[in-house]
Amino acid sequence: MELKTVRDAFDRVTKKQKLCYSKTQEVVDRLSQEIDKALNTIQEAPSGSSDDDEPLHHKSLVAALKKTFKEIAPTKQVEATQKELSGALNKYPKALDKTLNPDITTAYRNVEFDRHALHQVIAGFFYRQGMFDIGDSFISESGEPEPDSSATKPFMEMHRILEAMRKRDLGPALKWVAANSDKLELAKSDLELKLHSLHFLEIAQDKDTKEAINYARKHITAYSDRCFPEIQKLMGSLLWNRNLDKSPYAEFLSPALWTNAAKDLTQQYCNLLGESSESPLVVTLAAGSEVLPTFLKYLNLLPEKRKEWQTMEQLLVPVKLPEEYRFHSVFVCPVSKEHSSEDNPPMRMSCGHVISNQTINRMSRNGAKSFKCPYCPTEVDPSQCKQLYF
Repeated sequence: MELKTVRDAFDRVTKKQKLCYSKTQEVVDRLSQEIDKALNTIQEAPSGSSDDDEPLHHKSLVAALKKTFKEIAPTKQVEATQKELSGALNKYPKALDKTLNPDITTAYRNVEFDRHALHQVIAGFFYRQGMFDIGDSFISESGEPEPDSSATKPFMEMHRILEAMRKRDLGPALKWVAANSDKLELAKSDLELKLHSLHFLEIAQDKDTKEAINYARKHITAYSDRCFPEIQKLMGSLLWNRNLDKSPYAEFLSPALWTNAAKDLTQQYCNLLGESSESPLVVTLAAGSEVLPTFLKYLNLLPEKRKEWQTMEQLLVPVKLPEEYRFHSVFVCPVSKEHSSEDNPPMRMSCGHVISNQTINRMSRNGAKSFKCPYCPTEVDPSQCKQLYF
């Protein structure tokens, strides 16, 4: 992936910066030790020594200190690491310029946007982020009709719950999961257990072990069938509740537990609303940023394809997106390299291999004759080919 080059260059800069810092600190500490040692020697000098001897003694110490400094060669040591850091810093902007091409117009396609839908997506993003005033202002300034309260009220409730969780108040979250317990169970979500576990740990850390046990009996034992190992760990942590940070259960003090619970709550809340867990705007921009460098590179290398790019229905080159951006199955014919569609569905041949319908028609001359499978010696009868549905 193109952005990997930028990440690698950035990692090299941070690595060199840390090395430079640690080396500089090491040299400074060494010099400081030598100076302290010389000062201690001066302070511990015998009080009975004559005044004439003191300047000579001090001069010899200073001379010895200078010799030690020369042997340490602090300037050379620091210069070496500074040079490496400077080299990495000089290469980083070049990697940025090469990868993050500021001119993206070469990959632009002149398509008509549904402006109403686009405005709704942008406003929806603001509402999902809890920026309700900004969302309302955007709707007003874009000339869109004011959204129904039913569209924004659920997100207001969600952000009230999340804000309470940021303040370590689980009350609203527990109330919401209790009201939607049946739906969460159908979705096979363990969100309710996560929230009850966090509350259990809060009670236990207040040094009230008996109350924590009673809370677990009331709210957590119901999950013992499918989450028994997790519950065992919770119960085991009670033995260390006064020194949990030094115990095998120190992970229960991690802020990541709260972060993951809030993320899970957001996802489940949106799922119950029939919404995706991520804003369509975020998904579109993230997926676009993944593939844009590939398109730019292709069109810059083959400028004659730019006119064709404006009208083609297929992508110029195969693009692999991460799993989180794959929302439906896609079949690409291994012979023609074309994506399947309603007019050109995937077809399973008698041998078990799959190619597109148009490829079968070409190879069989529109079903007039049998043909050999492109991947095995089987003679294929086009009438025996079956359409696949993903």
